[in-house]
Amino acid sequence: MHLLPAIDILGGKAVRLAKGDYDRVTVYNDDPAAQAQLFEEQGATWLHVVDLDGARSGSPDNIAIIERILAKTLLKVEVGGGIRSMDTVQRLYDAGVSRVVLGTSLVTDPAFAEAAIARFKDLLVAGIDAKGGEVAVAGWREGSGVAAEELARQMAELGFRHLVYTDIARDGMQTGIDPAAYERMAAAFGHPVTASGGVAGLDDIEALGRVADCIEGVIAGRAVYEGALSVADGVRACEEATRAADRARAQANPCGM
Repeated sequence: MHLLPAIDILGGKAVRLAKGDYDRVTVYNDDPAAQAQLFEEQGATWLHVVDLDGARSGSPDNIAIIERILAKTLLKVEVGGGIRSMDTVQRLYDAGVSRVVLGTSLVTDPAFAEAAIARFKDLLVAGIDAKGGEVAVAGWREGSGVAAEELARQMAELGFRHLVYTDIARDGMQTGIDPAAYERMAAAFGHPVTASGGVAGLDDIEALGRVADCIEGVIAGRAVYEGALSVADGVRACEEATRAADRARAQANPCGM
């Protein structure tokens, strides 16, 4: 497990939305690159970036800001939002992004998703955002009629090995996380997933740590910005959960077979 502090970019600023609602915006920093530097200073090694303008428009509106984040830090950066063409994926790859999240296109353009995973392989992440078990698209504004777990199975069959799952109803609300939801998604996907939505504090990371074999990473946004969770504590809790899971596996299979 690793912690990914989140920077959502809207209008050139680092913001958070409540339940994905573009009318419920809180601005936390006028300079996303400066915010990324703060996270790095606090101990983060990964960063999750969402281009909210791009998610809404379908075009990569904030790539220049993402390039500035990459130039100013040594963070491994995962980027999503408005990534619906091979040219955009290539530009992010050339900029040095570690992972690129495909979201809406998984549903609306499966041929693109299939071609992209064939070309870029481990760079790509399936981004599944759901409300009530239904995948949401177009910046969370529209339902798709597709079940989240079924889409996860389909993406695994295409060759995706990384998945970010966001519980929209909890996102930006600091209401706490539901570890069982991520267990179910990991079971459907067949690989560990990154948990997003509702992290309220250290207790949530520790709860996810109890199912660490199902969790690759934990995205935290509002809780970090508002002081309910420090980046240093979150990073440490993720590292401890990983070590505990490794010890448990070793004890269950001492011969490594």
